[in-house]
Amino acid sequence: MTDVSGAPADVLHTLFHSDQGGHEQVVLCQDRATGLKAVIALHSTALGPALGGTRFYPYATEAEAVADALNLARGMSYKNAMAGLDHGGGKAVIIGDPDVIKTEELLLAYGRFVASLGGRYVTACDVGTYVADMDVVARACRWTTGRSPENGGAGDSSVLTAFGVYQGMRASAQHLWGDPSLRDRTVGVAGVGKVGHHLVEHLLAEGARVVITDVRQEAVRRIADKHPSVDVVADTQRLIELDGLDVYAPCALGGALNDDSVPVLTAKIVCGAANNQLAHPGVEKDLADRGILYAPDYVVNAGGVIQVADELHGFDFERCRAKAAKIFDTTLAIFARAKTDGIPPAAAADRIAEQRMHEAARTRAS
Repeated sequence: MTDVSGAPADVLHTLFHSDQGGHEQVVLCQDRATGLKAVIALHSTALGPALGGTRFYPYATEAEAVADALNLARGMSYKNAMAGLDHGGGKAVIIGDPDVIKTEELLLAYGRFVASLGGRYVTACDVGTYVADMDVVARACRWTTGRSPENGGAGDSSVLTAFGVYQGMRASAQHLWGDPSLRDRTVGVAGVGKVGHHLVEHLLAEGARVVITDVRQEAVRRIADKHPSVDVVADTQRLIELDGLDVYAPCALGGALNDDSVPVLTAKIVCGAANNQLAHPGVEKDLADRGILYAPDYVVNAGGVIQVADELHGFDFERCRAKAAKIFDTTLAIFARAKTDGIPPAAAADRIAEQRMHEAARTRAS
């Protein structure tokens, strides 16, 4: 079923009517000469210009791409609010296999579309895009972060993303076990790419037992060759069902926590870098009902956006690292609010973020 515009009706309903909608602006971008098809979604600019990365991914359908952009942009509003940034939430997706269609000309065309928004949206890296790509985009758009140090940027944001997740994991351990140490805890990391492999390094340095899995064997080999003590399992299903698993860290794509995975999950804590880990509303309650502590993804994975936001003002790594370290305190505050209000941590985080956005919008309107 489609609307008169030709867009799938469910996408338009999400945009204009559902709780997942409420977006300020959605831009569909096409450049036939380069093969670019992209979606830029701005969820909120109440706190400032929307900030969020560019995902380059071979979506099965255009409708799936639009839905992902909407969800990711909304998540960025909450992430930026909880990180204390003066930025709203936005996200862009480029449709296609980056290994096949990504070219300099396509990235420049994309940059021109971002520039046409006049600073309402600031872009950066995400799945399928890298620092070198942002250097190209920046040639067509000054509202670009995540660039290389050689081009005035902060470089790879995955380092501080992993550090923030690590801090969130320590806070989860403190809340659940009364001690932030992860020494001798078994942590399963699903996805050991840009962020996951840095997280593994933090965990090993603290003395955790680490178990990994990834669909890309080269990513697994990179860690296994360097750290023979790391255990490897064939897939995520085996990881989440592993006996003795203390912490599960989903660090790949979203939807990891769903009606199939939650009932068989053995870990007592879920804390990972992936965005949109909850497959649908209600999963957070399922986790709570099973006694599993969930550290909201957009809170603990905010280290990267803290870094790229700082780049706009003259990047200082130690300043950013100090801000990312505060994710430990923010995560503990969310768990305390959840206990006080009698709600799951994900709902508590939403309430705190919504309060900040609401107050900013009210101040701007007055």
